[in-house]
Amino acid sequence: MHFLCCVTAVADKNTVVVRHHPPGKRSSKLHNYNNSDNLDNGICGILYKWANFGRGWRPRWFVLHDGVLFYYKINGQVFNSETQNGFTVVGKKSFRFINTCKTTPSDQFLPRKPLREIHLKDSTVMGSCSDDRRFLIINGKKKLQLRAESKDDRLIWLEGLFGAKKAFITSDFVHMPRMNNNCKVGTRESDMKGGNTSRSNEEHYRQEEIDDDVHTDNLFFDALDCLSTCSLRTANCYDESSSFDSDNEEVHPSEDGLSSFMRFVECDYPYIERREKLPDPVNEEKGISLWSMIKDNIGKDLTRVCLPVYFNEPLSSLQKCFEDFEYSYLLDQAYEWGRTGNSLMRMLNVAAFAVSGYACTEDRKFKPFNPLLGETYEANYPDKGLRFISEKVSHHPLILACYCEGRGWKMWGDTNLKSKFWGPSIQLDPVGVLNLEFDDGEMFQWSKVTTSIYNLVIGKVYCDHFGTMHIQGSGGYSCKLKFKKQSIMNRNPHQVQGVVQDKSGKTAATVFGKWDESLSYSNLSMDLGQDMAYLLWKQSKPSNFQTKYSFTRFAVTLNELSPDLEEKLPPTDSRLRPDQRFLENGEYEVANSEKLRLEQRQRQASQMQEKGWKPRWFRKPKGSDTYQYRGGYWEARETGKWESCPHIFSEET
Repeated sequence: MHFLCCVTAVADKNTVVVRHHPPGKRSSKLHNYNNSDNLDNGICGILYKWANFGRGWRPRWFVLHDGVLFYYKINGQVFNSETQNGFTVVGKKSFRFINTCKTTPSDQFLPRKPLREIHLKDSTVMGSCSDDRRFLIINGKKKLQLRAESKDDRLIWLEGLFGAKKAFITSDFVHMPRMNNNCKVGTRESDMKGGNTSRSNEEHYRQEEIDDDVHTDNLFFDALDCLSTCSLRTANCYDESSSFDSDNEEVHPSEDGLSSFMRFVECDYPYIERREKLPDPVNEEKGISLWSMIKDNIGKDLTRVCLPVYFNEPLSSLQKCFEDFEYSYLLDQAYEWGRTGNSLMRMLNVAAFAVSGYACTEDRKFKPFNPLLGETYEANYPDKGLRFISEKVSHHPLILACYCEGRGWKMWGDTNLKSKFWGPSIQLDPVGVLNLEFDDGEMFQWSKVTTSIYNLVIGKVYCDHFGTMHIQGSGGYSCKLKFKKQSIMNRNPHQVQGVVQDKSGKTAATVFGKWDESLSYSNLSMDLGQDMAYLLWKQSKPSNFQTKYSFTRFAVTLNELSPDLEEKLPPTDSRLRPDQRFLENGEYEVANSEKLRLEQRQRQASQMQEKGWKPRWFRKPKGSDTYQYRGGYWEARETGKWESCPHIFSEET
């Protein structure tokens, strides 16, 4: 696959490209561009160059010839012998400009001094994913930000630029060794290789963008993730069409993105049939006056605001904790990579898991239920090799603790969720550390980033995550992931960029993608003379039964309650919470009255804490800031002895 496939899938055949003839025989006829056009003679035309905030984008006349890119001011005659010698002129505006120029034979010999010339041999060319008309040329410490007239014009310029770089490469192609665990971007070495200088410049630029949180260039150009929306295809991994297009996604392990590497790992997980959609609503939902309710609660702590049930989704925050484990296979892969001695791939899979937990939040407009003090949630998913338990261990501050066991790993942590209700938006700031430990003793720690929900009153409600996530490992690598905040200037939201570094601080790999789509990486520790991107994780296929809650297939199963399961649950489990169950069934008025009743009882929780109330399944060891699982839950579940668990949802006071 050609590298330009990373810029756009297929070149549009309506691009305007003009072939010019000698003086006196100039043709004004436009013809459609196709891949058979030869750009080796050179190309020229108008591109817009970014100057600064005051001057903005300035038009310049660019000429690409013999591996050198020249550009000139457009303040006079530019159509001379270069454009008469078989050059390809790109863009409608360039063509109109040439037609307005009165060319005489003497003009062919007028000297012109370019403003600058760039030798592509020592330069790096990168396409932008933030804007399909922009691209970047890095030469030394200088960056040239350019914008074409259209995305198709940019495609032609990039093809010409990469073709010019190709002419400098004399060595044979360096083939990437096959890595069965990931997917390879279809790029050719000749399109990316630009010498050691070019590669070091690009690495420096990428590292610079990660470290600079308030870099002004981020508003106008996003070069690091130029491969994040590339056409990813498999390389001896799995048939992507069968993996992601199958209706029976749960039956095939590869459908959640499992690679062939994991196919060789013996997994005897049973198949368990789970529901695929929520129950049909019993009643029709009634609208409410948002502003009348919002104006009295602006600036208050969201956990202290009594919101109607219409703002909720039929899941509790405890269940949302387990939703982060939808792509738990990434931790299974990380465990297996560690067993083979590949610490870098273990770190990369852990980073992908940390990002994947945000994928389910796209288009989720409703707030989960605030658990009652002592409320719990269990998830026994043998089909994923998981056992999970969570509990609300504190009311003020609101702290949720959780513990999960997987294949060769265990994970625990707590979250002190600080929230603010600002009228048109809600901001959630998680405070707490997540701990991951593999059976071989290697540990990882990280904290979540800030989440905000916007346009609660007017406009389309949307969610955004932003901030920097630091993943610290006890082995040889650490990772820093930057979640970019969505802005008006950014046409490509939800971006994640990061670096993996060894103990010496040297960058071993870069990570890039979107938290709601996929995550890829480029291995810089392997001296291959080219850039190759490999797929780490891809979001699963959405549910076939969409509702206003925008639940994923996995989320639909979280509140499922069968008669057999109900007999085994403690009276504190979120599935037994009546207001949440009524909301799921579409009985809105009953759900709202039950929610008010339970929140009235919840106001007694502070008094309970003051009197020495202790969590049932979690404790905070001396000298530790994190709640840890004390054990005994699954043993109590086997015997059905829940005498120590209060009936927190009952009518009794």
